[in-house]
Amino acid sequence: MGPGLRVVVYPPDAEGGRRVRFDGEILGRAFGPGDLLEFLRRAGLDPDDVHLGDARLIEWRGGGPAVWSPGSSGA
Repeated sequence: MGPGLRVVVYPPDAEGGRRVRFDGEILGRAFGPGDLLEFLRRAGLDPDDVHLGDARLIEWRGGGPAVWSPGSSGA
């Protein structure tokens, strides 16, 4: 992944979907880590090289990689 490229995962909506943006483009709504990795694969990233906790790659808004429903703490 080149410098300046980032993934933004937005807070969960009422259905538990999280909007995913990569390099300024909305990729879709992910309902879990598998969906997110598939979106990133389609965007050209190797899922084996993606670490969901890597803050240099992914900006999590409204909770980290364990949060997939509104109001969930991820604990």
